[in-house]
Amino acid sequence: MSLATTKPSADSSTGVARPKIYILDAFHEAGVALARQHADVVCWPDPAIHNWPENADGVMVRMTPITPEQLARAQHVKVICKQGVGYDTIALDAARARGIPVCRTPGVNSEAVAEMAFALALSVARRVSRFDRMLRAGAEIVRPQHLGIELQGKTVGIVGMGNIGKSVAKKWLGAFDAKLLTYAPRSPADHWSDLPHTRVANLHEMLPQVDVLTLHLPLSAESQHMMGRKELALMKKNAILINVSRGGIVDEQALFESMSSGHLFGAGLDVFEVEPPPADYPLLQLENLVATPHAAGGTHETQERSALQVAQQVIDVLQGKPPANCVN
Repeated sequence: MSLATTKPSADSSTGVARPKIYILDAFHEAGVALARQHADVVCWPDPAIHNWPENADGVMVRMTPITPEQLARAQHVKVICKQGVGYDTIALDAARARGIPVCRTPGVNSEAVAEMAFALALSVARRVSRFDRMLRAGAEIVRPQHLGIELQGKTVGIVGMGNIGKSVAKKWLGAFDAKLLTYAPRSPADHWSDLPHTRVANLHEMLPQVDVLTLHLPLSAESQHMMGRKELALMKKNAILINVSRGGIVDEQALFESMSSGHLFGAGLDVFEVEPPPADYPLLQLENLVATPHAAGGTHETQERSALQVAQQVIDVLQGKPPANCVN
């Protein structure tokens, strides 16, 4: 019988009913175990998770959207904690109206996401995924027809100067002695003073100069389709575009048109406007696209750390402590 259909259990030492934590997505077992030490847990894939608005005291979530309609039904929810940095899947205004703090786990997956951005750039530049597919298919490979490009000393544009962007910057400097251009209008003027880089005043100033453009910013009204037809056209013919941030920052129809015309050398995308993209999605048919399924934070180390942090932040609020890393 699911926890949603039973009376809440009581702490044997106090007789007080234990709170309920609903875990709406697959979480690392360490976070689930920690939550169970302090609360009754209803955990994915138990279908009872759909009743969280009526029954939950705390919510742990990764990718499942939380809508205004669900929050309007929220009876007892005291905190929602989202694993990761992005929170565009949660209706913040509705949560604020209900007095429900929404928390996240900034910085916990910075290294993992930065590594994926780096891996995608290398895979695009050196045709790794293309060669892998051709070898597995037994295709004839005429190597001069599939030449890659070297990245040593190239100019890399970084949009967004948060924790992930800084980790990416360090990797490009250390591995390839890259020339770094950065664009982040809301970051302080002295940001990253410990790293050699050049700040640009606007995105259009950066785009014609870069060999690799890597995006590390949240999805917002300001960043929606930041990379559209006009912006893609400003990039060098053989430039590489990397997006491990959020789908929607790149206009994917415009990117398909640009790549199909041979304007860009290639692109690496971990995120899409529709996730997962359908198998017949036009971008996925392009040989010079390397795609991963929003998996940049998917390492054993990151998932364990972030699951524990989500669980602890929910537990703290349920025990009367102020919310940490609150976004609303």
